[in-house]
Amino acid sequence: MTQVQPIKATGVSGAHLPALDGLRGISILGVLLFHTGHLSGGFLGVDLFFALSGYLITGLLLREIATTGAVSLVAFWGRRIRRLLPALVVVLVVVTVLVWAVGPPDVVRTTLSDGPWVQLNLINWHLLAESAGYWDRFGPGRVFEHLWSIAVEEQFYLLWPVLVLAVARRGRVGRRVAVAAASISAVSLVLMVVLADPADPTRVYTGTDTRAFSLLLGALVATPPVQAALARAVGRSAGVVMALLLIVIGAMWFLADGVDSPWLFTGGIFAHSLAAALLIRLCAQAPHALVGKALAWRPLRWLGLISYSLYLWHWPVIVLLRPQLAGLGAWAQTVLVCAVSIGLAALSKHLVEDPVRFRARWARGRSGLLVFAAVMTGLAALWLALPAPAPATIDITELG
Repeated sequence: MTQVQPIKATGVSGAHLPALDGLRGISILGVLLFHTGHLSGGFLGVDLFFALSGYLITGLLLREIATTGAVSLVAFWGRRIRRLLPALVVVLVVVTVLVWAVGPPDVVRTTLSDGPWVQLNLINWHLLAESAGYWDRFGPGRVFEHLWSIAVEEQFYLLWPVLVLAVARRGRVGRRVAVAAASISAVSLVLMVVLADPADPTRVYTGTDTRAFSLLLGALVATPPVQAALARAVGRSAGVVMALLLIVIGAMWFLADGVDSPWLFTGGIFAHSLAAALLIRLCAQAPHALVGKALAWRPLRWLGLISYSLYLWHWPVIVLLRPQLAGLGAWAQTVLVCAVSIGLAALSKHLVEDPVRFRARWARGRSGLLVFAAVMTGLAALWLALPAPAPATIDITELG
């Protein structure tokens, strides 16, 4: 994602939309199949997560502006923290301690090096600074490498509401937000095309500037002018258009192959993100169409509801279990990884995420701010307290 998508699946009107939960479920399935080696383009599930985030967050902001005339940034960021931080902290602490206790030295070093940047929501830029290639080195050396997409989303959550608030003070909010989203998306696409390196497109795939369009295309279709234009364009054919978009997205997932598909980075990912954004909006516009009903299938919706924690957990599970599963077949490994990851995600949702998000009064207001400061301090202490193994040394006298 993603991205992963961390907010309630509602349309711009605020009504709950089961089909959007189903889209989350499809997204995380794509990512799981990609990381277990079964779907070469499953990484595009992250783009679907991004588009969902842009759509839902922008809809939330526009509803608040329509109701109050402004956006409370403190309240917005507080909701994001309560929703996202608890599960992330649990993963960071548990995985770090486990890796430090039983992991090989190289994994321990990268985990302790990457952890603070995950905490700062800058892991994508940290990995780029270390030349950690996504395509050729996405292996067992970094348990937190997948969290680059969470960092991109968090940076979006920090900056986009500020821009929307600035636009809201000038009137004609929907139109101005649409223009801003479209303009920044165009700039982001140009940056991707210009900066793409065919040999290793990691820079444009994980950079916030070159991925902003995936989020902002979702934001674009959340604006009233674009929704009205889309409704006029599809008319009563929304169900047919949704089916065609789903087919296009599925075809791209099967055809894309990362670095071996240079078309992705010269407009392909943009086209996929646009198709995803349109599908999301049409699911909200025509929830009773056949595609909308299919996406609302209960098992798919349930998977979507745990998709955030499932995304957090699945890659560390793959990294830590892979050496122990070497003797199993590919699909047996996949089933075991998915079972463990889904189990951990379900526990996270019911024991950590939902209690903090919905029932913990101490997580709000001044006490919530104190808890947040304590958690951040505790994480910083964790990175300092755990000693990293010394780098491997080579005795040059033994060479030759």
